[in-house]
Amino acid sequence: MAIVRWDPFKDLLNLQDEVNSLFRRSFFRSVEPLTAVEGTASWAPAIDMYESDDKLTVEAELPGLEAKDMEITIEDDTLRIKGERKFSNEIKEDNYHRIERAYGYFERNIPLPRKIQEDKVVATVKDGLLRVEMPKAEEAKPKQIPIKVEGDKKK
Repeated sequence: MAIVRWDPFKDLLNLQDEVNSLFRRSFFRSVEPLTAVEGTASWAPAIDMYESDDKLTVEAELPGLEAKDMEITIEDDTLRIKGERKFSNEIKEDNYHRIERAYGYFERNIPLPRKIQEDKVVATVKDGLLRVEMPKAEEAKPKQIPIKVEGDKKK
């Protein structure tokens, strides 16, 4: 069983956010998408990163986003995925009973554990899954060292 440090202030801040949300929705009858403090990302997509002999791959869950909604860059051995999920204006705000999905700006900065060939990176998106495949640089690929067998030297 893992030991988890309890932070009472975190619980108090979460409670304060919930009470503020309740007051906004009950008294002012406004429904607004989840947002964060100005200047910070309001949500972060889940990612997986795995490695094979010749490449690094990052997969990010970005349901509802299209390629035009995101930007991918590599700088200083860091993969940056950023974009925005926009709140739909097709339905009137007063008609919502619950909003649980996060909307707004996001940014993930993922340190890369190996050198890659930046000019050969390929990014694809399909069914809400972004896949970024990054071929390893030659110096980062594992190299097998041959083992020499020396003969017995008996005198």
